[in-house]
Amino acid sequence: MRSYHSREICVGFGFRFGLFANEFTGNAPDLGWNGTLPSEYIRKNSRHHMKNVSVHPFALFLHYRRGAHVLVSDAATFRPVLRTAWPAATLNAISSDARARRGGSSADTTVLPSVQIRHAVAMPDRVLLILKDGPLLPSPERFQCLYSPANSSELRRHRPLLAASSPDGPSLVHCPAEPSCVDVSLSLSLSPPVAPLQWDRLVYAALVDSRDNSTVVFAKGMNLRPGRLGVASRYQCVFGRDLWKPKQRVLTSPVISAAQEVFRCVTPARVRRHLRMTTDPNGNGNGNDKPMLVSIRTKGQRDSTLPSIAEPEPLPPRHNYRHHRRRPKAHSMCVCTMLRNQARFLREWIIYHSRIGVERWFIYDNNSDDGIEQVLGTMDPSTHNVTRHLWPWTKSQEAGFAHCALRARESCEWVGFIDVDEFLHFPGNQTTLPDILRSYSNRPRVGELRTACHSFGPSGRTRIPKQGVTTGYTCRLAAPERHKSIVRPDALNPSLVNVVHHFHLREGARYVNVGQGAMLVNHYKYQVWEVFKDKFSGRVATYVADWRDEENVGSRDRAPGLGTRPVEPEDWPRRFCEVYDTGLKDFVQKAFADPATGSLPW
Repeated sequence: MRSYHSREICVGFGFRFGLFANEFTGNAPDLGWNGTLPSEYIRKNSRHHMKNVSVHPFALFLHYRRGAHVLVSDAATFRPVLRTAWPAATLNAISSDARARRGGSSADTTVLPSVQIRHAVAMPDRVLLILKDGPLLPSPERFQCLYSPANSSELRRHRPLLAASSPDGPSLVHCPAEPSCVDVSLSLSLSPPVAPLQWDRLVYAALVDSRDNSTVVFAKGMNLRPGRLGVASRYQCVFGRDLWKPKQRVLTSPVISAAQEVFRCVTPARVRRHLRMTTDPNGNGNGNDKPMLVSIRTKGQRDSTLPSIAEPEPLPPRHNYRHHRRRPKAHSMCVCTMLRNQARFLREWIIYHSRIGVERWFIYDNNSDDGIEQVLGTMDPSTHNVTRHLWPWTKSQEAGFAHCALRARESCEWVGFIDVDEFLHFPGNQTTLPDILRSYSNRPRVGELRTACHSFGPSGRTRIPKQGVTTGYTCRLAAPERHKSIVRPDALNPSLVNVVHHFHLREGARYVNVGQGAMLVNHYKYQVWEVFKDKFSGRVATYVADWRDEENVGSRDRAPGLGTRPVEPEDWPRRFCEVYDTGLKDFVQKAFADPATGSLPW
């Protein structure tokens, strides 16, 4: 394997490209806007100058200035590389079959799918690459992240932290963070480099609500206070393809509400027409056009438009909502949850809640790397309607719940916001979830059901219970902690303000407290130390400090007396044990256990 420096050429949109090939001897071609080689140049040079050229189908690059490199195998393959004039770090994602070719092996002839980077975001602990829609990603073992320091031919190699894809969104590649900023490029299409945007100031998602012709925009960096409305008149929404280009035409619209990380604004008529054209199969939208983006601008401040990667995404149609809002929805009860690395609990959680009446699950996956996709693949889709939505955004649980509430609104009469270690329970089995929901569904002013939450401790255990949490942990604190909510999405305040697990309601709607004798939540919060210590890795809620931080050490979110270090106390197995409670364990063993073996289905 050899490394070569580039012959540089200039192109009209302000980036410098380097092309590398051991037999490339002609003048560098002019590249068009889409970064492809002109067809007449290819015809002219294909016989003499490019006879041994092949383009590798999967290579992502981030570069330091003056540090551009390309890996050329002994088989004389052609590796086009993009290089920018900006100072930055180098990141390459390339196929691992280069290793086999270096060894002279040609057995692996697998052609990897072609991909393009749409956006790059510098997160606190990683660089997030958002790819354009296309074929599913190969496994992370098939490509690498490579870092090349300036003025050095030495390459540092790292595998991606994670590569994930889902049917309802783009594929994502997570690469380790570098100390300095990075630029991103893709070799196959010779597309321009993408400079990663900073996560702490970013518009990252947007949903178009056809009920009131509004756009709901999700944004980091405005620093609005938790649990209350901001002053909407201070802001405006900005729509356009090039939001930061001088003299570029953009559309603006007033912000209707501003709260936490969620802004709702009027959707301009031209934007609605554009979305109809691009989403209608019979429309005239051009798939090669630059995507429409939306951002937030603070009025009266120069250069206040937030960077954005948010393309307005239409919500499911309302189906004549005004005339048929009394028509029953597809599902009586749904659940939204956000999780990270909770795959080992998922089967128990889903199977149990399916048995008691939950019909639909929206799982927001916050960068899990523990095989969650494989676990969900074992669930029977005919009996468990589960959707996994990739939500890579750090500390944005409240925004994720607002996003989920909107997505669930058209199909779900009620939505519960509970975690994977929380189980709805009906003491004494005197009532059921469908009974409770029916009793309140006929009372349209009721928009939220609040239920008490009991926190269970390790119950004397030092190892993860093999039969699951519902039968493994049976000792809890005497007094309930906080509450959890089941909400009616149609009753939510349009601002979507929520303080982890409960929402503000529309004017005229109210909540009711469901008695502990009818329904409550078993929260298996303080499990064996092997599980519990993972909570120190970071909290997903926006306004909850991570446990390693000194801030809010006395918060109810934390375990009393632990401090900021994940060090197991000697008496941990005996903590948080005041009342023995086997109610849910008894129900689970009766409803799920195999009569012959006593085994449970998870």
